[in-house]
Amino acid sequence: MAADIDEQPTGYERLLDAEYAAPIARVAAAIAERRPRHVVFTARGTSDHAALYAAYLAEIRLGLPAGLASPSAITLFGARPDLSDALVVGVSQSGGSPDLTEVLRVARDAGALTLAVTNAPDSPLAAAAELGIDIAAGHERAVAATKTYTAELLALLLLVEGIRAGDGVLPEAERRALADLPELAARTLADPTPTQLAPRYRFAGQLVTTGRGYAYPTAREAALKLMETSYLPALAFSGADLLHGPLAMTDPDVPVLAVVGSGPGGRAMGEVLPRLGERRADVVVVGSAEIAGATRLAVPDVEERYAPLLDILPLQRLALALALARGEDPDAPRGLKKVTATM
Repeated sequence: MAADIDEQPTGYERLLDAEYAAPIARVAAAIAERRPRHVVFTARGTSDHAALYAAYLAEIRLGLPAGLASPSAITLFGARPDLSDALVVGVSQSGGSPDLTEVLRVARDAGALTLAVTNAPDSPLAAAAELGIDIAAGHERAVAATKTYTAELLALLLLVEGIRAGDGVLPEAERRALADLPELAARTLADPTPTQLAPRYRFAGQLVTTGRGYAYPTAREAALKLMETSYLPALAFSGADLLHGPLAMTDPDVPVLAVVGSGPGGRAMGEVLPRLGERRADVVVVGSAEIAGATRLAVPDVEERYAPLLDILPLQRLALALALARGEDPDAPRGLKKVTATM
């Protein structure tokens, strides 16, 4: 897991290189030409959180309604929704889950434009789709996905911005900003704070993660990593949903990891943090926001839609360190396999 985490800056460099960026641009141009009226994502596990990030991008950057499909509606209940004007995107690091493949098959039969975003371009998911994107993350050693998650994030960002451009070619200012990501990621991973923080939560019984907007998928992915490596019950809530009831469960014995950036989503967390303070919750702020008196996992300040590519990195480090502190093996979580086949 540590080796996979450390490869992420290199993974960003690889995906931003013309060898892999150019095919994504061509896919984006083809989608822009088809002018879909809405976007439906289908994914499971870690990839579901990457898809949620892409749904935010599609609605905010493209102005298209976007959502996540329920595969079981199609695979178990036989639903055949009208997807004739849709772009349907399957996101999966392995491309091997039968339910996602079936969703793309049904969507394509219904007239949808289908796309597979995967680390396995020869997988069943890729074969079922009209278009494909290779996230080029390379072999992932650990069961817990890390570098494939961030590669999915970056590939989906390049896709959406390419569709927004129309011809798949990103504006020069955007290309320059993205070119900084590998160095910023390396700097973030060099920070020893996550490892130093792990003993603080060695005996925690449960944990809450939270964020708004682009940060919400990060909160969900962090909770999953903690659960699958440390077996620590971790509940993820959007900052808004946290205030609608779950806030009551927070107290000094329930740590809260709050992902807070400097954009609109981060500013919206300004309503949440004081309420956590009233509950005397043990809060760690993750991100670029400067919060007086708060324990921080600091991340370089970037435009908010880029922040998920950096915010998750110290949380991956924390999950790894916490698993080791609790005497667990993060490379072999009990009961889990690299590819989970569901219908």
